[in-house]
Amino acid sequence: MEKLLIKGGNRLKGKISCSGAKNAALPILAASILCDEKLVLKNLPYLQDITTMFELLGSMGAEILLDENMNFTINTTNLNEIEARYELVKTMRASILVLGPLLARHGKAKIALPGGCAIGSRPVNYHLDSLKKMGVNINLKNGYIEATVDKLKGADIIFDGITVTGTENLMMAATLAEGVTTLQNVAKEPEIKDLAEMLNKMGAKIEGAGSDLIKITGVEKLFGAEVQIPADRIEAGTYLVAAVVTKGEIVIDDINPVRLMRVIEKLKETGAIIEYDNNSISIIMRESIPKPVDIQTAPFPEFPTDMQAQFSVINSISSGIAKVNETVFENRFMHVLELNRMGCNISVKGSQATIKGVHSLFGAEVMATDLRASASLIIAGLCAEGETIVDRIYHIDRGYERIEEKLNYLGAEITRLPS
Repeated sequence: MEKLLIKGGNRLKGKISCSGAKNAALPILAASILCDEKLVLKNLPYLQDITTMFELLGSMGAEILLDENMNFTINTTNLNEIEARYELVKTMRASILVLGPLLARHGKAKIALPGGCAIGSRPVNYHLDSLKKMGVNINLKNGYIEATVDKLKGADIIFDGITVTGTENLMMAATLAEGVTTLQNVAKEPEIKDLAEMLNKMGAKIEGAGSDLIKITGVEKLFGAEVQIPADRIEAGTYLVAAVVTKGEIVIDDINPVRLMRVIEKLKETGAIIEYDNNSISIIMRESIPKPVDIQTAPFPEFPTDMQAQFSVINSISSGIAKVNETVFENRFMHVLELNRMGCNISVKGSQATIKGVHSLFGAEVMATDLRASASLIIAGLCAEGETIVDRIYHIDRGYERIEEKLNYLGAEITRLPS
């Protein structure tokens, strides 16, 4: 497996652009199944999860082309395979997103139960129970979801728990269903609104995305469209944290700060100076030691669980004690053991971590356990004394586009070591 070698102690300084958001791109790619015309995608990030989704769509019959402007055209005119095989979906939980579109277009689907980061329970039963209310017959057999329906029917659906991919899956399915579908207790993440806007551009009738209730009026057909993938708010947040721990000064372009306000508020609490406009965020960390910040993760618009691990590094070198409450996933403190190997003082009890700031961190050989844990280990390496080697970086390649290149451009010293 490839590794990253990080030489700590360099101050980050400069300007970078934010890449397209993986969490927006994946459902938009899945939505290409809903029509038999071309979908043109701009600003698609180069990530392992995107490559996996391309392979999945290609195995179903989709044609994918890249033009000279780095725009991708997805043509699903000849898409006629309804199976998502295990070998293609075992590393990516977002593969479940093809279930709703396949049922809407073909009335049947066979989807391997998905894999992905081992950060806790993300049950697919929210998807399946809701699809049953729309008339779908579902059978779980040999690790696969086998689903059939004559014609999806509109329904009133209240999710038992907030689910981002569940909201996206049902919203896509409902676009071609007969009648009206309402979704309640839905996710409000910006990526939900991005998907709805794209589907409406294709001819869907969706109202209320981003609010407590989404209403979808089914239509007969969807059409091709051209879509710009929005910037990745979690990538931007990760680089802002890296600036804080290295006492840096950076600017991130092509990012809407409204999508990152809770993170920005917490970064200001550390002592960072932050300014922003409609399309960029700048940060300067002049404090020699960041102040500790208490965090409680929750669905958008509250503090994102995907930034919890990164902030653990800030708190680990802070001037006091911080409490971190994880309310979204029950197993998202796996980075703690590896951070403690670098000198952090973090203890976990149930869903709460107590972090006591230390004078300095030290380089070590560490192993990534999931996508955001990978980011936290890289950030820790940036501010640690000596060299850090991060193993199992295939996790980071799933969600960060050219992370070592961007950080090196800002003044870091990171080398990708061959397997």
